[in-house]
Amino acid sequence: MWLWNAILPDVISGVSPISYWQAMGLLVLSKILFGGFGKGKSGHRGSPFAKKQFRQKFMDMSEEERAEFKQKWKEKCR
Repeated sequence: MWLWNAILPDVISGVSPISYWQAMGLLVLSKILFGGFGKGKSGHRGSPFAKKQFRQKFMDMSEEERAEFKQKWKEKCR
């Protein structure tokens, strides 16, 4: 809340260039509000155990089930 009150009134009050420290404060504030400080995209892809489980489930499917599964994912990704 302190960061919000310290940075945004000066930035929003006029159309003027912002300072380096205001930009850094906005970056920190946006990370807190929207993204957090995690590992990035690679950290959110699931655990190795989940990947192994999915791979085993996929390998246990019949050819028809695999084809249907692939078709559904192609439709979702379009």
